[in-house]
Amino acid sequence: MSDVRFGEQGGQLSYGSYLRLPELLDQQRPASDPPAHDELLFISIHQAYELWFKLILHELDTVRDLLLSAQTSDSLWTVRHLLGRVVAIEQVLIAQLPVLETMTPQDFLDFRSLLAPASGFQSVQFREIEFLSGAKDEAFLQRLRSATDHERDRLARRLREPTLWDGLLHTLASRGLPAGSDDEVRTSLLSVARDRSSYGDLWDVAEGLLSHDELSAQWRALHATVVERQIGYKPGTGGSSGASYLRGRRDLRFYPLLWELRTAL
Repeated sequence: MSDVRFGEQGGQLSYGSYLRLPELLDQQRPASDPPAHDELLFISIHQAYELWFKLILHELDTVRDLLLSAQTSDSLWTVRHLLGRVVAIEQVLIAQLPVLETMTPQDFLDFRSLLAPASGFQSVQFREIEFLSGAKDEAFLQRLRSATDHERDRLARRLREPTLWDGLLHTLASRGLPAGSDDEVRTSLLSVARDRSSYGDLWDVAEGLLSHDELSAQWRALHATVVERQIGYKPGTGGSSGASYLRGRRDLRFYPLLWELRTAL
């Protein structure tokens, strides 16, 4: 039996060493000199986003793999549970935006010019989430000139991998519901929606995916508005058209057939 002791007397592990706080808290390094006051806020917010993105990918990978495997009641319970966790995280991502908005446009200008060509457009994990969710864009690899070979390999792998939507189609088919074409999927989703006594677990999975889609869209819309408020219609530091580019992605939907289902009900 292992000698596990709780409390300070154990002395085997501390809060700081477990979380690697010295290393973590040493990563917020301003580019401005002397440091602009709000640059710490800007760095902290974006680093927090990347940590949440890492967890979202961890959960969505598991969801996709469970949907593609032989489903059991336990595995579908886990799928619904983890999708609920992803939705809760995405609500946090949206809630963080007002913190960023406490930075005035004037304060952002104190250090914005030092960021080029760095840009949120270059977030590899954000693109991984989009690719895994079904919005694959091979052209993005050509536009991501700053990516390392490792990051390009990760995105290329995401382009080859099945998506969450592929997982849902596999699950429908495993329950005897046709899923070979969009029309078949529409019919099967309607059957699921109209017979929740038989397909309640599938309905919950579909709703979890739709909530993920909805909150992703909300974040994109709010993010575009925040950028407009901060920099107006200046080009992005990474060379994009800035707010105009972000506004153009507000209507992106991962699962249009799940949205269409509402009309058919």
